Amino acid sequence: MAGKNNTILSDFILMGLTESEDDQLVLFSLFLLIYLITVLGNAGMVLLIRLDPHLHTPMYFFLSHLSFLDLNYSTVVTPKTLESLVNSPTYISLVGCLTQMFFFIGLVVTECFFLSSMAYDRYAAICNPLQYPVVMSKTLCHSLITVSYVSGFSQSLAIVLSIANLRFCKSNVIHHFFCDTTPILILSCTDTHGTEILALILASFTLLTSLITISVSYVFILTTILKMKSTSGKKKAFSTCASHFLGVTIFYSSMIFTYLKPSKSYSVGQDQIASVFYTIVIPMLNPLIYSFRNKEVKQALIRVMQKRENARQLR
Repeated sequence: MAGKNNTILSDFILMGLTESEDDQLVLFSLFLLIYLITVLGNAGMVLLIRLDPHLHTPMYFFLSHLSFLDLNYSTVVTPKTLESLVNSPTYISLVGCLTQMFFFIGLVVTECFFLSSMAYDRYAAICNPLQYPVVMSKTLCHSLITVSYVSGFSQSLAIVLSIANLRFCKSNVIHHFFCDTTPILILSCTDTHGTEILALILASFTLLTSLITISVSYVFILTTILKMKSTSGKKKAFSTCASHFLGVTIFYSSMIFTYLKPSKSYSVGQDQIASVFYTIVIPMLNPLIYSFRNKEVKQALIRVMQKRENARQLR
């Protein structure tokens, strides 16, 4: 089917990351381990935050949703990637491809808005500590979450519908390990200019609005921290923001490198490495970056374990 130019394609072949069987075995073992850590880490974080009342704060409310997002968008990509490493060639239908793309784009865009909401939360906590409980009310927190999901999946729907209207009659070989926009657009035998412009505008809007929110929040945070007279207060404030800032830097660097460029500049090797990083590696790192290095999380884990042990002894 790969050589037919006059046939409308209904299924594709995912080429994966490598054709070497030795490399496939190594990558399969590595990605499987990473995925298991991702599932355990993020699911464990969601469960821990729900079980421990001390973590029922806006900061951990956003962290629980971030863990839920990471768990889901890793699950959208990683299982199919593992399949492509042990079952070559790996076929995926056009409908399956568009479905994977819809959920992946929706979850990633939602995470961008989540990260900006978390930056605003840190701004409110550090710059207005006395008003923090009032500013970051339950209503506002739930509104920010809802707006993030609606924005993410409405953008995803617009891009996927635009791609669904294209015709694919060139090669059916996707030089990638999942259905991403650029590798799919390359295969279209119709004009993709409108779809590319739409995707670029939406990606630019998402990245710029979220990055501006994060940058402005951190300018105010840094200004407030530098004005603090207490060394311990500065240290605590810096430690509170360091995890979020590190996570933002890693996530946005790979996203900007991958998406803020035209499809003609797509490079199989470089773009695949960047994609592996933000689709497979980052969801594993986030629980470590945001949570498991946090004293409050460690103490919450001890409390939950002790509570469970006490309940078992009472039986």
